[in-house]
Amino acid sequence: MNIFVLMKRTFDTEEKITISGGQIDDSGAEFIINPYDEYAIEEAIVLRDEHGGEVTVITVGEEEAEKELRTALAMGADKAILIDSEELDELDQFTTATLLAAYLKDQEPDIILGGNVAVDGGSGQVGPRVAEILGIPQVTTITKLTVAGQIATIVRDVEGDEETIDVSLPVLVTAQQGLNEPRYPSLPGIMKAKKKPLETLDLDDLDLDEEGVEAKTTTIEIFLPPEKQAGKILEGDSAARVKELVSLLKSEAKVI
Repeated sequence: MNIFVLMKRTFDTEEKITISGGQIDDSGAEFIINPYDEYAIEEAIVLRDEHGGEVTVITVGEEEAEKELRTALAMGADKAILIDSEELDELDQFTTATLLAAYLKDQEPDIILGGNVAVDGGSGQVGPRVAEILGIPQVTTITKLTVAGQIATIVRDVEGDEETIDVSLPVLVTAQQGLNEPRYPSLPGIMKAKKKPLETLDLDDLDLDEEGVEAKTTTIEIFLPPEKQAGKILEGDSAARVKELVSLLKSEAKVI
């Protein structure tokens, strides 16, 4: 089975985000594999171990992303691909999906896995865009995946309920929390990862140019959410508290 995982390098979820000069300041910040992508990597390894084949992890980024790719290799992936974006001024979901699809179109994948969303951008667009470009089925927010022959049976989260779908391969799926429990890289895995192949590709390798992958969106402004205001404690009997609450919802919260 030819299995691919779309991975993103994101801020550590424990990092405090700061803004400097209208941009996110990442100096000194710790980066990790996007947590939802860890579910995708784990599921890919489980499928490989059950059905045979190979797991390739792909990311779009700069040289620093090699660290997260090596972590994926240490978890058990077989090889990694870094699509170098250094020469691009701006990237958005269109850019990333176009780069990934350009690589994948000649790879004959059976299954492509990715995280449901990235914890930084949170758009959930890249996986579905890749599937659309490749012209293959897509199933998002999956919580269970089994494969028998050329058919995948998938359970997906539907706003607190479940939906079960049978789909033919190849297919792209995005992983939701609860799909599995991602493993930690073991010491032998970390040692083996140093010898596993990690290939870097640029636009020329993918027969693309900067104009063809130019971002379709523009960031107008980056800002932190306003600080939470202190809560209010309503006093008096029940009738008085209800009356004051309704008044506050109208005059201050403006929700009624």
